[in-house]
Amino acid sequence: MTVSFGARLERVFASTGRLCVGIDPHAYLLGEWGLGDTAEGLREFGLRVVEAAHDRVGIVKPQVAFFERHGAAGYAALEDVLASARAAGLVVIADVKRGDVGSSVTAYGEAWLTPGGPLEADAMTISAFQGVGSIRAPHDLALSAGKGLFVLAATSNPEAAAIQAARIDNGLSVARSIVDDVQSWNEQEHSSGGEGSGSRPNGLGSTGVVIGATIDMAGYGIDAGSLRSTPILAPGFGHQGAHVRDAAELFGAASAGLIVSASRSILAAGRDGVAPAIDAQVRELTEVFS
Repeated sequence: MTVSFGARLERVFASTGRLCVGIDPHAYLLGEWGLGDTAEGLREFGLRVVEAAHDRVGIVKPQVAFFERHGAAGYAALEDVLASARAAGLVVIADVKRGDVGSSVTAYGEAWLTPGGPLEADAMTISAFQGVGSIRAPHDLALSAGKGLFVLAATSNPEAAAIQAARIDNGLSVARSIVDDVQSWNEQEHSSGGEGSGSRPNGLGSTGVVIGATIDMAGYGIDAGSLRSTPILAPGFGHQGAHVRDAAELFGAASAGLIVSASRSILAAGRDGVAPAIDAQVRELTEVFS
């Protein structure tokens, strides 16, 4: 039986908590770590983060753009990092933010979600700018393979607010409309799959949303109570200003599916300081959600 991505997340929350460690090899971080801004530097950086994350957290999120800068060699380094993370038993969210229609978006899904593929991840971030219906193919592929999607909804970058908070014909914000569509998909997953798909009727669905920790959900018309069964990937902690200690308060009733994503606030600790930085944030989150 294929275990659903939502059920896998619940297991991770129970065993290792909600912290997701970003693998973001910024050029300046590579320098601070004593690594070159090369494909080999990226590979070394990524593998060291995976090593530090192993047995401390259950989720990592490589930011693909930093590997993509180095072309084919960068992607080869990324393949090694992805394989290492999955071999370590970590849930891997590929932060790719792809989005398109028809055969193009289908191919994006196949690239990142196909079991056994060179870029296989457990979930991918995706854009529904052309409508949530446009990403149906990756959604269906994800469900069939026990994988997940995280759809951009209300992101933490301030320049997105003008579009994401804008109201559409039905009076809802763009962000709220995306959240509602995703929640509907999760309800369909539970009603059609139930235990047979490894999901639980009242458990987390396999399609999540990206909601920044620095935004006011109410200002976007998002009802936290409607997200009880929807995974939330929440950037914005640490470097962008939100505090881990406030995670439960910030997301309220939506906290059941909350993934706290932290990157630079951990990675800036340096190659020898990453593990202690992870431990510190795990302890803080454990206190918040205990």
